[in-house]
Amino acid sequence: MNPQPAAVACPGNGATRELMVSNRCRWSVVFLLFLGSLINYLDRGTVSMALPLIARDLALGPADKGLLLSSFFVSYALMQVPIGWCADRYNLRWLYMAAFILWSLAQGLTGLATGFAALIAFRILLGIGESIYLPGGTKIVSLLFDHRERGLPCGLFDAGTSAGLVLRGVFIPWLLMRYGWRTTFVLLGFPALVWLIPWLAVAPRRLSGPQTNRHWRLPTLDRNLLGICLGFFCFDYYWYLVATWLPDYLVTVRHLTILRAGLYSSLSPLIYCLSEPLGGWIGDRLIQRGWDETRTRKGMVTVAFLTGLMLVPVALVDTTAKAVLLIMGASLIGLGTGNLLAILQSCAPPAEVGVWIGVENCAGNIGGVFAPLAMGLLIRYTGSYFPGFTLAVGVLLSGLLAYWFVVGELKTAARHPA
Repeated sequence: MNPQPAAVACPGNGATRELMVSNRCRWSVVFLLFLGSLINYLDRGTVSMALPLIARDLALGPADKGLLLSSFFVSYALMQVPIGWCADRYNLRWLYMAAFILWSLAQGLTGLATGFAALIAFRILLGIGESIYLPGGTKIVSLLFDHRERGLPCGLFDAGTSAGLVLRGVFIPWLLMRYGWRTTFVLLGFPALVWLIPWLAVAPRRLSGPQTNRHWRLPTLDRNLLGICLGFFCFDYYWYLVATWLPDYLVTVRHLTILRAGLYSSLSPLIYCLSEPLGGWIGDRLIQRGWDETRTRKGMVTVAFLTGLMLVPVALVDTTAKAVLLIMGASLIGLGTGNLLAILQSCAPPAEVGVWIGVENCAGNIGGVFAPLAMGLLIRYTGSYFPGFTLAVGVLLSGLLAYWFVVGELKTAARHPA
């Protein structure tokens, strides 16, 4: 343990309390959040890979499959604001642990489900448990790190989601072919509870801000929250479209096998995963060198969003290799993720970081609902992926207007009243 503790001030309600933790401790917490995010996305994506096998065994029709896929997102989206409110008011050492236990048990029990109703119930429980990952992780970073150094830890813990998508494309098909869908869910769910051992050993016993009123009230509504929600809607619209339609595009247009399409589609989240902590680190370093925080964070987001332009010519190039390279370049939008989360932490009242991120993520998931539907309709009426890719890039770039002209100057926690 590093003998020099890193004191992190958590202002709120006019009082200041310090979480005295070592530098090694707080980065160990970030690493465990990374692993938690990885497990989170690995678990939620398993059903997509296993769907053909589940449908065959349980005689599910197209409508049943659609309901099974959407059931997770319904509970996940609806829980964002409540879980964010809880993250602001309760000890995250225990809150995150309880949510992790819930989603791991739900994942494991899915493999033991005997009927369609049980599958739906476990997917709903999975959505409730996994709702903690972004509000809880972002709140924890805001408690352990100063506003000038939050970009890297935010980008690092959220990079676990992309790492989970990479493993989903490579690891899950192998498990399904070797052990079947039921055993796959069991192997992914129950053993993951081992994560709790290092969490309880590392996480500070009091991982929360100053005591606040625990009665329910709406989050503070202002132009910053509006701009953040609009911008994140545009960001998630783009990313969810890439994540959901890329395998189908590689199979139907580029005529790859499902196995090769799975491997190639894993390259996109891999680039996204690597670029998340890099973009956050660059933003932190520039601010620590004296650059203006507002222009630096928004500038990094602008650079990241502009890389999305590489998605437009994907449907026009003549070879699969060129298309894959462009898709990898278009995945560099991950450079903005850590800075997006840092922007919210600097704008939100310190006592409302969790609920603000819940509202933001709820808005982003709405974009995730619309993106696949719009893409499907455009392919149906035009017979091409080009209009859908172009629309996604247009939506992404319009998010810059929200961040530059609706979101105002970023304020440090010390100057932002709770």
